Amino acid sequence: MIYSKTNFWIVVCLVLFLCGTYAFSQEPVAPSNVVAMDTPNDDASSITVKWDAIPEDSGIVRYTIMRNTNEGEFEEIADDIAPNISMYKDSEIEEGMSHAYIVRAVYIDETPEDSAQTLTLIGFLRRLLRIFGYKSEIYIHSEQTAAVKATGQWFHTGKTPLFLAMLLFSSAIVWNLYHARSGKEVFIRRIPGLEAVEEAIGRATEMGRSILYVLGLGGVDNVATIASMTILGQVARRTADYETSLRVPCNDPIVLNVVREMVKTSYLDVGRPDAYNEDDIFFLTNDQFAYAAGVDGMMIREKPAAVFLQGQFYAESLLMAETGNSIGAIQIAGTDSEHQLPFFIAACDYTLIGEELYAASAYLSREPMLLGSLKGQDWGKLLIFAAIILGVSLEFFGINWITTLLQTVS
Repeated sequence: MIYSKTNFWIVVCLVLFLCGTYAFSQEPVAPSNVVAMDTPNDDASSITVKWDAIPEDSGIVRYTIMRNTNEGEFEEIADDIAPNISMYKDSEIEEGMSHAYIVRAVYIDETPEDSAQTLTLIGFLRRLLRIFGYKSEIYIHSEQTAAVKATGQWFHTGKTPLFLAMLLFSSAIVWNLYHARSGKEVFIRRIPGLEAVEEAIGRATEMGRSILYVLGLGGVDNVATIASMTILGQVARRTADYETSLRVPCNDPIVLNVVREMVKTSYLDVGRPDAYNEDDIFFLTNDQFAYAAGVDGMMIREKPAAVFLQGQFYAESLLMAETGNSIGAIQIAGTDSEHQLPFFIAACDYTLIGEELYAASAYLSREPMLLGSLKGQDWGKLLIFAAIILGVSLEFFGINWITTLLQTVS
């Protein structure tokens, strides 16, 4: 009798176990068509894994990715991939090694308690497990992918439109360089601020006063400061011809030494090395507002006839521009700092806005190489502007191939 009861309970436990196993093995589905491939158009730094997405209504909550290296042990590398995603890019591979992958689907039993399934034995078992807080995650593995080794590509095929645009842009520059060096006239649009340079220097010469050139607060690695130095070199050529005093206060020791060499070279190029005075180019201070106060003091004491404010400026811009305006000096400002442009426009006679500062060296020197390069850049800008206008116009008619092309390039 005892053996009969024991056998009965063994059979009951076995049935319950089999039913529970059946309950958790019907719905879960393994990821299918899992493929690992070398990521195209990269530098051999990643491998892409793709698979067929499992319907979200199947109960899947996330994917995890496992990887092995050179047929070693599998390890988990990603454990929280959303169920609506069917691709993973592994960017932490070992160079020169082969990698294989397994994608696991993670499920949790979420059958509603009022579902018709609760009337069955399987449903009853699920409900009983939830009562005791048991919501075990179920991992369903895909098949292992073939081993893949990442390789680098020489050319990014997705950047082909950008490559063609670069060739077109470069061709425009080369053509204009050839055109400029052939001796033909190159038309550059009129920039009043640069045309006034001769007027400002001539006025200072007639009045017997100095010219004050302020390079701003940028270092020697700042693009606006480099452009300002180039303009200063052209201004120095004219002051050497006219024997006009040129004063340049600097706030950076490296900028000071570079400027001294540039001005000295300019005086030497026009055959007036004797007119160069090193003391006119000096270090003032590297503190922002102390520098502004020092420049303002020079303006009030020396009353220069012309003031050039060219380079990188910050909050001190209005202080210097207003002081220069109060002494009646002709002021030519230029900066690529958009926050300071309104102050210069309000307080100065002429203002170079943005790229006009960079174009100034070509405009003043009339060097064929610089003019050709500048003209080629203008052609490139016109082409970009025309593409924008064309793209906007086509969008009105539902034609978006230009928009798609630009998105692909970016």
